[in-house]
Amino acid sequence: MERKGTGMGIQKEQEKSVAFLTLGCKVNSYETEAMKRLFIKAGYEIRSFSDEALVYIINTCTVTNMADRKSRKMIRRARKKNPEGIIVAVGCYVQASPEEVKEEIAADLLIGNNQKSCIVEAVEEFIENRGRRVLVSRREEMDCYEEMKIENAGERTRAYLKIQDGCNQFCSYCIIPYVRGQIRSRGIEDILQEAKELVGKGYRELVLTGIHLSSYGVDLAGEKSFIKLQGKPLLSLLTALSKLEGLERIRLGSLEPRIMTEDFVSRLSKLKQVCPHFHLSLQSGSNEILKRMNRKYTKEEYLAGVAVLRKYYDQPAITTDVIVGFPGETTELFEETEDFLRKTEFSDVHIFPYSRRKGTRAAEMEDQVTEAVKHERSQRLISLGREMTHAYLEGFLFQEQKALLEEEIQWEGVSYFTGRNERYVKIMAPIRDGMEKGRMAGCRPEQILEINGEEVLLAICSGLY
Repeated sequence: MERKGTGMGIQKEQEKSVAFLTLGCKVNSYETEAMKRLFIKAGYEIRSFSDEALVYIINTCTVTNMADRKSRKMIRRARKKNPEGIIVAVGCYVQASPEEVKEEIAADLLIGNNQKSCIVEAVEEFIENRGRRVLVSRREEMDCYEEMKIENAGERTRAYLKIQDGCNQFCSYCIIPYVRGQIRSRGIEDILQEAKELVGKGYRELVLTGIHLSSYGVDLAGEKSFIKLQGKPLLSLLTALSKLEGLERIRLGSLEPRIMTEDFVSRLSKLKQVCPHFHLSLQSGSNEILKRMNRKYTKEEYLAGVAVLRKYYDQPAITTDVIVGFPGETTELFEETEDFLRKTEFSDVHIFPYSRRKGTRAAEMEDQVTEAVKHERSQRLISLGREMTHAYLEGFLFQEQKALLEEEIQWEGVSYFTGRNERYVKIMAPIRDGMEKGRMAGCRPEQILEINGEEVLLAICSGLY
């Protein structure tokens, strides 16, 4: 194989090889695995990103300015690894502003969202013709779900299953609706087929993922608002998935708080494969800030959804995200959020200092909060989050749990297997005969330990399934 029109040569004997790096969310992780599958079918060898390869694929993220910088850094790293390699930047950072990206980074080929399914053809055409290329659709052109699938989940014990793309919410701080496009849902039959194949390969837990999961089926039903549908298309999908033989757990990605109605949760609770682990993105416990964020719900509505979950589930894991230091967040408004977190008693909280993102309405707002104040407030909420997590974990001591085993670790000279229960609580137990990755184990937690900054339940294995 020879690069035309350059004078640099790809050695003819060089193998067809490709290396991947994924930045950002679970949707990106799924799409990377789907792209790997396409390259394997085309005869490429998959290599580590730290090794030399013919092609480097960087699946980028643009959720914050920091994500943009990391995307550029990884592209430069690939170029340094193999100056004559083909560097391909794909995904959200490319989609955000392709012309700007084209000028500032050393990638040979730029591929936006909704174009990843044709990545092999784009790369091979580039190899033959040699010329910088940009494949990026406009938002209004992203009107169909891009069909991609995976056959395995790499080294993971649970597999991601993408069911939806796009977002119509337009929160004032978020660039994602602009780079991921409008709501697009995957057909149920296609989802079921992929799920069946993954279960057949031994995956006992599937994690449903998407950009705005609660909107699944809005476009298929011809609706403009997911609220009017009250989660019915998502429930229909979950009901169908729950009938797959061998599928023991279905875990949901981030959900919209407004979907947690009495009707939705009561029906959801009857599907025993659905894990009682719910990530409901909050962002602020102040109604004034929620309105500035264009979040479309109040803290009272959010709390009502949490109450419904606790009515139908025993010890549900309710996790959330909070943005600290949003424009206009005064000390009093921050303390409203702090008080709300205490009242809600989350099992885990992810804290993010507000990052000013070019192209969003919030970036132009007055009353921007200083970095020093953001840091101080973040530390307060991180500390509070740790207290809540510890209190939640205490509720599992001496209670029989079922963990999906993930990996072997060494701690203080003893070998352990770690795993997660249905509520995504991390458990570790001394290794015994029969323990292996991907197997279910009965565990009886007896102590809470902190290992590498994370609290873990230390347990005794009571049996294997």
